[in-house]
Amino acid sequence: MDPRYAKLADLLTGHSTRLRRGDRVLIDAFDAPDALVVALIRSARARGAVPLVQLHQARVTRELLREATEAQYRTLNALELQRMKRMQAYIAVRGSHNIFENADVPSARMKLAMAALRPALNWRVNKTRWVVLRWPTAAMAQQAGMSTEAFEDFYFQVCTLDYARFAPGMAALKALMDRTDCVHLEGPGVDLRFSIKGIGAVSCGGEYNVPDGEVFTAPVKNSVEGEINFNAPTVYQGVSFDRVKLVFKEGRIVEASAGGQTARLLKILDSDAGARYVGEFAIAFNPVIREPMRDILFDEKIAGSFHFTPGQAYEQADNGNRSQVHWDLVSIQRPEYGGGTISFDGRVIRRDGLFLPAALRKLNPDYLLPKAK
Repeated sequence: MDPRYAKLADLLTGHSTRLRRGDRVLIDAFDAPDALVVALIRSARARGAVPLVQLHQARVTRELLREATEAQYRTLNALELQRMKRMQAYIAVRGSHNIFENADVPSARMKLAMAALRPALNWRVNKTRWVVLRWPTAAMAQQAGMSTEAFEDFYFQVCTLDYARFAPGMAALKALMDRTDCVHLEGPGVDLRFSIKGIGAVSCGGEYNVPDGEVFTAPVKNSVEGEINFNAPTVYQGVSFDRVKLVFKEGRIVEASAGGQTARLLKILDSDAGARYVGEFAIAFNPVIREPMRDILFDEKIAGSFHFTPGQAYEQADNGNRSQVHWDLVSIQRPEYGGGTISFDGRVIRRDGLFLPAALRKLNPDYLLPKAK
């Protein structure tokens, strides 16, 4: 077995989900190699936990979705919710040989399935210790514009970072966000103002996602004003979107466009009332992830970026918005992407992707990736 598998498994069962003796952990593997699942089982057992495994294949899931019925997914949710209520932890490894596998699933079927499965998802997110990660495939290497071998090396580097080194900078950023009222985002095609007063912030350093590196909160639901043009491409529900533009008034998206996919974008935003409001605002700083690759678990952590999320809010930083949609849209503010600033209560705290206050500089790449002596 590749020794990197065991190292990654130990990070997921230890740092991420903090498994203890007697914990039941569901290992949810989507097109992931058996060897990694075996490594996770062994690592969980070594900590005294009880591993359970579910295996998925993307083509099978697509077929279930294509003719999805409400009765089918209501039954599936009941089963998933019952099982999730018996778990203390959840580890999802999501491979994908074709990121567009669900591109031809009708929007109405996707909407039905996501709405039906929301209760089980909410339980998992709010009631268990969980972590989600991608698995490197040739398809992901193509998306990143890298050779398969080079992408695998990149993947294991970013997934097994010393996430403990993120802690002091994240604590400082969280404390600042906890006491901030007004946020102003500026850059090419970006002029957005909103309040985060009283919402609270959450640090993410390898506990929920791997790779990781963000601090998130949510805007006060009706406070968002202005417009934003996202400069990172994205894939949502199996469809690729470029140049997404959103215009907000009193917190609600009142205009939206995405080039040739505008109609599909509007269908997603009309999924329910909450889809046109924002449930998350996050500042990202993973020093190894530099370029978008149309994989949100990587792209939302890009160094010098932030993401703004139409849809469901997390209970840990809750603005009350509820939706079946949760779509992290990313804007990169490093100079090569046009630059930009983030201001808290009139004070610029990050310019062109680099933090300025002394306490926050420990989130800049030169601290998080110290040079070897």
